[in-house]
Amino acid sequence: MDKLKRVLSGRDAEEPSGLAEVIDATSLGWGTRVKGFIACFAIGCLCSILGSCLLWIPKKGLVLFAVFYTLGNIASIGSTMFLMGPMKQLKRMFEPTRLVATIIMLLCLILTLCSAFWWRKAGLALLFCI
Repeated sequence: MDKLKRVLSGRDAEEPSGLAEVIDATSLGWGTRVKGFIACFAIGCLCSILGSCLLWIPKKGLVLFAVFYTLGNIASIGSTMFLMGPMKQLKRMFEPTRLVATIIMLLCLILTLCSAFWWRKAGLALLFCI
């Protein structure tokens, strides 16, 4: 199938470069992408739920909640990179129409960790989660 694509696109005559070989070797099939998406999204949801459960542990609960909540969100966002690719995901996240939302979301994730580790304010951490 790849040979047919090269012939139809006119690339059959040229020798593949080292970069083209790397790109072809690292591309994932659609089935692998969907499996990666499902696995990463499930891990993200599990981390978020686990963080919510750990919030009620005395003394260390806030820190555990902030860490698992942040990891869960990063894993869930990262799961879509399996479907569209990392560069396309980043380009879409930082489009002018989504730029403000992306910055606010990333800032709130950072501030959630700051409020748990340095400021030790549970209410502030929950506010940044919302």
